Amino acid sequence: MRVLVTGGAGFIGSHLVDKLVELGHEVVVVDNLSTGRREHVNPKARLIVGDLKNAGWGDGVGRVDAVFHFAANPEVRVSATDPKIHFDENVLATFNVLEWSRKNDVEVFVFASSSTVYGDAAVLPTPEEAPVAPISVYGAAKAAGEVLCGTYGRLYGVRCLALRYANIVGPRLRHGAIYDFIVKLRRNPEVLEVLGDGTQTKSYLHVSDAVEATVAAWRRFLEDRQPFLALNVGNRDSASVKDIAAAVAKAMGLSPKLVFKPATPDGRGWPGDVKTMLLSIKKLEEYAFWTPRMGSKEAVERAALELVKELDASVP
Repeated sequence: MRVLVTGGAGFIGSHLVDKLVELGHEVVVVDNLSTGRREHVNPKARLIVGDLKNAGWGDGVGRVDAVFHFAANPEVRVSATDPKIHFDENVLATFNVLEWSRKNDVEVFVFASSSTVYGDAAVLPTPEEAPVAPISVYGAAKAAGEVLCGTYGRLYGVRCLALRYANIVGPRLRHGAIYDFIVKLRRNPEVLEVLGDGTQTKSYLHVSDAVEATVAAWRRFLEDRQPFLALNVGNRDSASVKDIAAAVAKAMGLSPKLVFKPATPDGRGWPGDVKTMLLSIKKLEEYAFWTPRMGSKEAVERAALELVKELDASVP
């Protein structure tokens, strides 16, 4: 098949491109390289540098059988101070890609959504049927993207698979706690500042497992005729921010003093930060015949080692 991957120079997107190329698909990548890196794009894929917020971004892409929309601003914290960024880069961009897909007769659209659409979920593990009630503009933007996707599926036949990802970690990651801790400990190996009280507990999935889940769900969805389907992509267990700090310190051979900086009375890292997240993946396991190979703590520990090695290699 010929597929388009937006954000294919970014973290999850570039790993997905690698897998799609490995499976023999022809891949076109569109990325503005604001956070993605040209060197992360598989050499067998075609890269078009373009901004999804601008008209004409899709010129030259050509016919594709499926779109994987993974381009987004992933920094949840940004929405606490500059919410327009998430509207422009996560809502407007999604609308533009959906419109391009409609005009170019794309039948299947895979949307990278997020666990943040649930906000502070009342039920853990959280099933897909739980209320969508985001507490950050990032989460609201992803929820808006899902609503747009569902409407395009029902109205125009651009069938949409929305994948609600937990925290994905691994090589090429350039945001989130693991990366932030490595950067901080490089500056000061003695003290590690932790946003929040350290008890924030969330589900983590290694990017290799996330990509396998994505491809398995997409293949199953190709056989399906539903206009819209949302699936959680996560793990069966979780890890705390303290666990992440310990994993990073171990990977770097350090024993720093932890200094906690809660931003809210209940110990969140910033306003809009979900304190506890654990997705139910039962539906995905049954639908796509997929199961994670690594638990949350193993994924975090492996990702910490991979990122330390990767970042050390990039230092001149």
